[in-house]
Amino acid sequence: MNSSLRYFRLKLADLGLLPTSKVARIAWYVLILDVGLFILQKLGGWLKYSFADSLGGWVTFLSLIAIVLFLILAMRWARARMLWRLRNRLIVTYVFIGVIPVVLLVALAVGSFYLFAGQFATYVVTTGLDSQLVSLESANAAMAQQVAAQLKRGVKDDAAAFEDVRRADKLLAGRQICIWLDSKVILNSVAEGDNSAPPSLPSHLSIPFRGVTRDHDRLYLRSIEQVPVNRNTLTVLSSEPFDQKMLQGLAENLGEVSLYAVGLNLRKVENGQGKQTATKNGSNVAIILDKPQEEYVLDTKDSLRPTYTAGTIPAPAAGIDPQVTFGTTVPVVDWDTGDRLRPAGVGVQTRVSKIYERLFAALGDFAQAVEFGLLFVALFFAVIELIALIIGTQLTRTVTGAVAQLYDATTHINRGDFSHRIPVKSNDQIAALANSFNSMTASLEKLIAEQKEKQKLENELVIAQEVQAQLFPREISQLASLEVYGFCRPASTVSGDYYDFLTLDSERMVLAVGDISGKGISAALLMATIHSAVRAYSLQDIPALREPLGVGAGSGSGVVSSRLHDLDVSPSALLTLLNHQLYESTPSEKYATLFLGIYNGAEKSLTYANGGHLPPIILSEDGSIRRLEVGGTVVGLFDSVSYTEGGVQLRKGDIFLAYSDGVTEPENDFGEFGEQRLIQLVRENRDLPLGRISETVTAAVDDWIGANSQPDDVTLVLARAR
Repeated sequence: MNSSLRYFRLKLADLGLLPTSKVARIAWYVLILDVGLFILQKLGGWLKYSFADSLGGWVTFLSLIAIVLFLILAMRWARARMLWRLRNRLIVTYVFIGVIPVVLLVALAVGSFYLFAGQFATYVVTTGLDSQLVSLESANAAMAQQVAAQLKRGVKDDAAAFEDVRRADKLLAGRQICIWLDSKVILNSVAEGDNSAPPSLPSHLSIPFRGVTRDHDRLYLRSIEQVPVNRNTLTVLSSEPFDQKMLQGLAENLGEVSLYAVGLNLRKVENGQGKQTATKNGSNVAIILDKPQEEYVLDTKDSLRPTYTAGTIPAPAAGIDPQVTFGTTVPVVDWDTGDRLRPAGVGVQTRVSKIYERLFAALGDFAQAVEFGLLFVALFFAVIELIALIIGTQLTRTVTGAVAQLYDATTHINRGDFSHRIPVKSNDQIAALANSFNSMTASLEKLIAEQKEKQKLENELVIAQEVQAQLFPREISQLASLEVYGFCRPASTVSGDYYDFLTLDSERMVLAVGDISGKGISAALLMATIHSAVRAYSLQDIPALREPLGVGAGSGSGVVSSRLHDLDVSPSALLTLLNHQLYESTPSEKYATLFLGIYNGAEKSLTYANGGHLPPIILSEDGSIRRLEVGGTVVGLFDSVSYTEGGVQLRKGDIFLAYSDGVTEPENDFGEFGEQRLIQLVRENRDLPLGRISETVTAAVDDWIGANSQPDDVTLVLARAR
């Protein structure tokens, strides 16, 4: 017993079905429980216990759960065992790409052919029925004209004349013919042995009329024609029962045809119900009638039983001659009410050979040629599919062999053996892949070294970022009459934007905002140079500038030295000195825009010089704006440049706003963020703390940029007089 159980466990382990995972354990538990309930149900049924019937639902439910769980386990096993090899994956891929689509196309063709055969079979029946109606209408119209002609000639024995007309046409033998002159019945001619009274003429019919009608739950083919006769109206009605005899004619040389006179009902879908219809003891089929904006559902609530059945199902004409069963509906008009909500059903059972015979009857001997052509095309496609599978298998072997070599080479590389090479024996893309791999192994060591160097550079950039962060003012000493705030967010690791607040004394402060040309390390280094120079030049303790050479102006001309010698400490003088220093110490393509302002709290004034920077703006409480544009060109691009100086008075509540192009120039589908949007945001939030105003502006810029990366450094400097 133990050995058998052990063998069973080993077998399950080999097949990958041993319950080691949670899903596997649940699957086996459900299966065992399902088998136990099944055995209990059978025993209960054998012993005639009442609980046995109630266990059937649970057995079915647990069986479905077990099937789903074991399908999941089978898929896992196939993926882990069968599909690990690339060859198996490619074969499965070829099956899904080449075989399954063909199978689906064949299934679609077979299904379409079956539907076509069924439709054609019902079409033959309905066409025959339409032919009967046309024949009935033609005979009825001819009779109306003949009877009208006799009445106009003054024939006295009306009934005898009408019977003569009836006997002249053999097709009228089984029909009931009723004739009215105005509202008076002048003839009710019926088949021999039939004592049916003339049907009433409903007012709802539009004459002339032709169609299938239901009168006292019997179906008739009826036609009505009216002809004027001597200021009177002659009405002729021909009626033929839709019975076994007529159905036998429709089923001739086709198969078994069944007529369902009752059991089908059209139910109108009310507004708001949509297309959802409940089914009860039958099936519902949604159809659209020819009434606009109305939708009806075909209900088969009662079990359908054929009223008449004619013909027999043909015997198979060949080894493969499937039976075709199809049905359709025939519109029926209720004779008394005129509604069309109770159609008749027609079911046809025949063979494909019969449909083929009816369909190709007009082709004659040419039908065999068509059949041979279709068979040849099918065989030709099958041969092509077989050849494609063989070629695909051969190509799979070449691909999988190369992948196996590539896998072996990766194991060598994983162990650090960069000398391993893949043998190349062909001249195709797989060989090119092998050559690329061999070239890659030679480059790996170099790439690793470059990666180390890159990591070192990234570490240095992080250090540069930390150093640059120290250059921005961390703790700002606010003046009693001026509140200031600055913000800078680099677009990359380091920034080329610059701002600074430098307190000279208790009443004076230097405000600096700049933007360095370019990005990256070079811009960050130039920003550090400007930062150091501005602080060095601004903190001199004498009212006049020292010799330019004393601050590293370089070996400039004596003219420049003598001109700078006795300049007062001012924004324009600082810009002039910075311009000369940068021009002498940086490449010609390097320059910066720089705004320098000195705020004097005692005078509530701001003296400034703008070196090509975007003009800062003074926002007054009354809504007016003033732009600080006085100054000159950019700093460091040209030598011997002088800068003019401007001044502005700051009233209480005035906001000083300086920014870089990273704030106003970001674009999206609606254009640039723009200066006007920036001014509007600051104006709407002017009563908030400056830090909150800065957060609002940067958040708006981020929303404007959206999912795109930040294109440039974002710098914002705010000051508010108080």
